Amino acid sequence: MADALLGPAEIRELAARLGVAPTKKLGQNFVHDPNTVRRIVAAAGLRDDDVVLEVGPGLGSLTLGLTGGAAHVHAVEIDPVLAAALPETVTAANLTVHHADALRIAAPDLAPAPTMLVANLPYNVAVPVVLHLLAELPTLRGGLVMVQKEVADRLVAGPGSKVYGIPSVKLAWYADAHSAGRVPPAVFWPVPNVDSGLVAFTCRVPPAGADRRAVFAVVDAAFAQRRKTLRAALAGWAGGPAAAEQVLVAAGISPQARGESLSVRQFTAIAAAASGQGYGGKLGLTGAKREEVGP
Repeated sequence: MADALLGPAEIRELAARLGVAPTKKLGQNFVHDPNTVRRIVAAAGLRDDDVVLEVGPGLGSLTLGLTGGAAHVHAVEIDPVLAAALPETVTAANLTVHHADALRIAAPDLAPAPTMLVANLPYNVAVPVVLHLLAELPTLRGGLVMVQKEVADRLVAGPGSKVYGIPSVKLAWYADAHSAGRVPPAVFWPVPNVDSGLVAFTCRVPPAGADRRAVFAVVDAAFAQRRKTLRAALAGWAGGPAAAEQVLVAAGISPQARGESLSVRQFTAIAAAASGQGYGGKLGLTGAKREEVGP
C-alpha cells in the first residue's frame, strides 16, 4: 500500500485538522483499527482487476486498504469537507472521489464500471443504499458491507426466521448473501452503542417470471401486515381477499401462509400469477407501514 493505514491517533489528528466532528445525521462512525480494515479487505475477496465502489469513506481508513487491493476505487462521500480531504489522505493513483449522495448515483456516474461494493455504510441509510446500488449497477458481481448487526441479521435472514422481512427478500432478489462476522464497537470513533456485522453477497440473475417492481410490491404488501395470512395481507394489493386467494392458488401458495415463510422465488410466482390474471396493479398500499424503503 502506498499509504499507511490509520490508527486511533491518526484518525483524531486528521479529524481535528479538518475541523470534523462525526454526526448522527450522516451516520458517521469512523473505523480506526487497521486490523479491522485488513479483515474487511480480505473478506471481500477482491481480484486484481476489480473496480470497487466504496460509500461513505469518511476519513479514509478503509479506502487506504481498498486502493491496495483493487484495480480502481470509486469513493462516494456526501460530506464536502471529507470528500475534499480524501485525496490528500489517500494519494493512490487508482482512486476517484465523488462528492455525491450514494442514493442518487447511477451507472453513467462511475467509470470504470464498479464490480464490487465494499463499504462501512452509514447506519441510517444502509439498506436503501445497498438496494439502490444493486438496482442501478448491473456490473456488480458482489460485495461486502459493514452495517449495524441488527440490520446485518435481517439482510441475511432466510424464510421462517423471526427477523426475515422486506430487506431480506429484496436483497435475495439480487444476490445470495451470508454473514461474514461481527465487528465490535471499540474499533470505531465515536464508539457506537451497538455491534456491527459484515454482510457478504454474490450477485446472480434475478428470478424469472415477473418484473422487479411488481415483485417488490407484493413483498411490501405481505410484510405491511406480517402477522396476517397472505389472503388478508394481500387483499389491498389484489383488490380484495377473494382476489388475493385466487392469485395465491394460481401461484401454488397456500392462502393461509404468511409472508415470513415465503422465498423470493415464491413472491415472484405470486407477482407472475397476478400479472396473468390482471390483479396486483398497485405498486404500494395507502397508509401501509413499510419496514424499509427500497427500489
